[in-house]
Amino acid sequence: MRTRVGPRHARRPVPTLLRGIYLPRSMDSGALAMTTYGIPLLVFATTNSAALTGLAFALEWIPRLGAFALAGAMTDRYGTTRVFRLASGTRAVVVLAAALALPELQSGLSTTITVMALAALTGVLTEFSYIAAETAGGVASRAAGERAHRVQSVLLGIDQVGTLAGPALAGLLLEQAGPSGMLTTTAAFSLLACAFAPRQPAQQRTAAPEPILKGLHTGWTTLKSLPALAWLITGLTLSNLAVGLLQAAAPVIVVKQLGHSSADVGVIWSVAAAATLVTVAVSRRAIDRWGLWPVGALSAFIASIACLAVSLTHTYTAYLVLFAVLMASEGGMTVVLRTLRSHLIPAEVFGSTLAVTILVLLLPFPVAGVLIAAVPPTLLGHVMTGCAVLQALGLFIAFARLRTLPGLRTSLT
Repeated sequence: MRTRVGPRHARRPVPTLLRGIYLPRSMDSGALAMTTYGIPLLVFATTNSAALTGLAFALEWIPRLGAFALAGAMTDRYGTTRVFRLASGTRAVVVLAAALALPELQSGLSTTITVMALAALTGVLTEFSYIAAETAGGVASRAAGERAHRVQSVLLGIDQVGTLAGPALAGLLLEQAGPSGMLTTTAAFSLLACAFAPRQPAQQRTAAPEPILKGLHTGWTTLKSLPALAWLITGLTLSNLAVGLLQAAAPVIVVKQLGHSSADVGVIWSVAAAATLVTVAVSRRAIDRWGLWPVGALSAFIASIACLAVSLTHTYTAYLVLFAVLMASEGGMTVVLRTLRSHLIPAEVFGSTLAVTILVLLLPFPVAGVLIAAVPPTLLGHVMTGCAVLQALGLFIAFARLRTLPGLRTSLT
C-alpha cells in the first residue's frame, strides 16, 4: 500500500515552456494572423475600395483598444488559463458561424457588413487571448531571470512565424477555398489554442480584485512610475503610426499604384515576417553581448531610415525590401520592449499595466485606418512621408532620453 507524501495537486508535473507557453501561443498567433491580415484582403477583394479597406482596418483595431482594460483586469482577476481558454473558444464559435453564414448571403452590402462585423468581434476576442498569453509569457520571463530576453525572443519569433504564414495562407485559402475555407481554418487554430491553453495557476491574492476602471488607473499609474518604460513606449507609439499607415495602405499601394495582385500583398507581409525572425535571433545574441540600449538604438535608427525610404519608393521590389527592413528593425525594438517590460512591471499588477502599455502602442493603428479611408490614394505618399519624419524624431528623442536612465541598462543585471 502506497503512502501519499503530499496533496494531489502537488504531484502534478510543472508544464514545460514548450507545453505551457510556446504551444498555446503558437496556436493563438496563427488565429490572430489569419484574422488580422485575411479580413482586410477579403474586403479589398470583394469591394475594390481603398476607403472600405481602410475602414475595415480601423474596425479591426478600434474594438480591440476598448477591450484591453477589461482583458487586463480579467486576467489579473481570474488567471491566464481561464481567460485564454474562454476567449479562444468563443472566437472559434464566432468565426465558424461566419464561415457557415457567408455562403448563404448575397454578395454586396450584406457580405461587407458581415465581414466587417466579424473583424470587430474577432478583434475583441483576440485581445483577450493575447493579454492572457502575454501575461503567461511575463511570468515565464521573470522566472528565467537574466535569460528573460531569450524567452521573449522566442515568443516574438512565434508571433512572426504566424505573421509569416498567416497572410500567405489567408490569400491561398481565399483563392482556392473561398472565405469559408479561410474562416474554417481560423476556427481550427482557435480551437487548438483553447485545447492547449497555458497551464498556470491563478495568483494568490490577499485583497479583493480591483474594479475594471481602477485596474486601468493602476496600470497607468504604474507605467508613469517607470520612466524608462514610458519613454520607450512613447517612441514606439509614434513609430507605430508610420508602420500602421504602411500596413493599412499596402493593398492600395501594391494593387492600385504598383499594378500587382492581392497575392503580392501577402508576399510582402510574409517576407517582412521572415526578415523579422532573423532579426529576433540576432537581437537575442546581441543583447547578451552589448545590452538592451545599444540594440534598441541601432534598431530605431535602421527603422527610421527604412520608413522614410519606403515612403518615397515607386517600385514593387524596392517596396518589398524596404518594408522587410523596417519590420525587421521593429522586431529588434520589440524584443527590447518585452524584456524591459517583463523586468520592470511588478507581478501583482502585470496584467493591468500590460493592457495599458499595449493600448497606448496600438492607438495609432485605427488612426492609420481612418487616414487611409479619408485621404485620396494620390496623396498617400505625402502622408506617409510626414509620418516617417515624425517617427524618426520620436525615436531619436526617446532613445536619447533613455540613454540617461538606468532602467534600460541595468534591468538585466
